[in-house]
Amino acid sequence: MITLVIEAATYAGSVALVNVDRVLGERSVAMRGREHEALMPAVAEVLEAASVPVTQLERIVCGAGPGSFTSLRIAGGIAKGLALAAGIPLVPVSSLALLMASGESLASGRYLAAIDALRGEHYAAGFEVAAAGEIAWASDVALLPSAELGEFATRHGAQLVVAGATTTGSTTPHARAAARLTKMIESITPADLAAWEPAYGRLAEAQVKWEAAHGRPLASA
Repeated sequence: MITLVIEAATYAGSVALVNVDRVLGERSVAMRGREHEALMPAVAEVLEAASVPVTQLERIVCGAGPGSFTSLRIAGGIAKGLALAAGIPLVPVSSLALLMASGESLASGRYLAAIDALRGEHYAAGFEVAAAGEIAWASDVALLPSAELGEFATRHGAQLVVAGATTTGSTTPHARAAARLTKMIESITPADLAAWEPAYGRLAEAQVKWEAAHGRPLASA
């Protein structure tokens, strides 16, 4: 199945064109904000390089977060727009699962994948990697203090994989990792395009500051 994959849970966005478990093309871009938006041009470049028009796509897979509010919002908007235009399903897959599948090595065992949630916290979830390399969920997503990630992983017999960290076991969730998550993606129900949004994890920082300054939720304005 020809699948366009878009991932932007961190400030490093990526696009990949995948056919089942084979990567046909990929691009990585920096997510710098709306005025420097490079994700959609990367989509166009990947499709053009592979000579695959949008009309030949059979599915869109989008990293569903949690992670950076702005980056996820851009990726989600692009994914929904393309899925609507092409009349194809959009399958949301956890960015934590993509993070797990993005590492060079997929040795069997238990892992704790984590993405920065700011304010001294990380979004984290447990995964099991089978001997054949298949990745499966081992726990739900939780919000953990950043300083306690290592201790938490050790206590649960897991190897820590932190997005964007500079320590061993670090990596970045990348769209090409969808080729390693075929079974997981096939098990996910396609999104309702009218209602779906990425799992941001928490409110945007700008909204939090606005609500703190005005003493009321932004939604009630």
